[in-house]
Amino acid sequence: MISMQSTNLATEVRKLLPGGDCTGRGGCGFATCDACAQAIAAGGPVNLCPACDEEAVAAIAQLTGGELLPPRQEMAFIKCSGSAAGKSRLKVFASCDEAVKSGFAPGECTYGCVGAGSCAAACTFDALHVLNGVATVDKEKCNGCGACANACVQKLIHMVPEDASNFVPCSNQDEEEVALRMCGYSCIGCGDCAEACPEEAITVVDNRAVIDYEKCVGCAACTVACRKKIIVDTYHDLTKLKPTTAFVRCRGGWHNHEVYAAAGATNCREASKLDLDGHCSYGCAGFGDCAQACRFDAISLVQGTAKVDPDKCVGCTACVHVCPQELPVIVPYKGAKLVPCASKDDPETRKKLCWVSCIGCGDCAANCPDGLIHLEDGRAVIQPERCEDCNICSYVCPNNVITGRTLPEYTYVQIRALAAQTGGAVR
Repeated sequence: MISMQSTNLATEVRKLLPGGDCTGRGGCGFATCDACAQAIAAGGPVNLCPACDEEAVAAIAQLTGGELLPPRQEMAFIKCSGSAAGKSRLKVFASCDEAVKSGFAPGECTYGCVGAGSCAAACTFDALHVLNGVATVDKEKCNGCGACANACVQKLIHMVPEDASNFVPCSNQDEEEVALRMCGYSCIGCGDCAEACPEEAITVVDNRAVIDYEKCVGCAACTVACRKKIIVDTYHDLTKLKPTTAFVRCRGGWHNHEVYAAAGATNCREASKLDLDGHCSYGCAGFGDCAQACRFDAISLVQGTAKVDPDKCVGCTACVHVCPQELPVIVPYKGAKLVPCASKDDPETRKKLCWVSCIGCGDCAANCPDGLIHLEDGRAVIQPERCEDCNICSYVCPNNVITGRTLPEYTYVQIRALAAQTGGAVR
């Protein structure tokens, strides 16, 4: 029999709980907030409700006389980028359970979010929404109650520490080849992140990376090492830690794009197959196949030539794979001298076709103190990994072709610190 004193205490505890009833789906283990309050009043832990913040937990401890414990301070994270589970077809179902039971079509990820919104329906704090078939968490509203996690039939939603910074947005368990065909954001289970983690906080389970947040210290080594660049880091700035970026080996002399467009080409691949006189057939076609492939908005077209924004580029190599001319290459982000020319024409022909091309004079190669420049197909090629950025090649280049980037000092320091932490070397 419950005493009046206990009932009154439970009533006061209930007033300190967040207010939205999780209807039994929350992380406290009780069907209602009233039942949770009664459990706390009866001697349960003062942080039993995962949605309580530090202030609320302290107030409950003072009210009940219970041991002061830290709040659970968790938040929901959806282990799916929402790209390939057939949401355009499945989102019409009344619940995710019905959608999953209806079956998946070929090419749809059977492990992903189906977008029918059962998680959003379970959230009484308006912290989850389904936008264009993709479930998303509003971090400002999420208080870690866990109702969404228990409502997700695909078991995609996990409660993670509020201060966690590294996340793997994928639950796919298929082999790499299958996963890649389904979703550009899928984890391929390569293990690069696990190998780079200095805390051994990452393991590959069922072909996907899994982070142990009790070990993770948020160093971002996994974010940098991830070859797919899908590990989300909400704490660090990825551009300040990445080791590489893309570089387009063409300045766009004589407006190649205009020539290709006039000849009827509509994309870079069509342009690369045309045999036209009077222009450089090795230059950028300017239709933006690389820009369309870049999901980080790091490539834009400037006067018909692709240009990379190194501060946005994360070195994912998407542009490298789609360019039929093989103009984008991955180079060190730390700053180095580069030659924006990929022409294989003889130097004399090159001079006639483009006023900003490498003319193959060899002055840079002859004067490089480290011997890092050689001529290939009559043009200069620099080894950027070892370049010390001494500027001699730029000084002696008669055509002012050689370019360089200056890396901000704070960026260089952070890259060195990351390399030291992982036991590696600065590249």
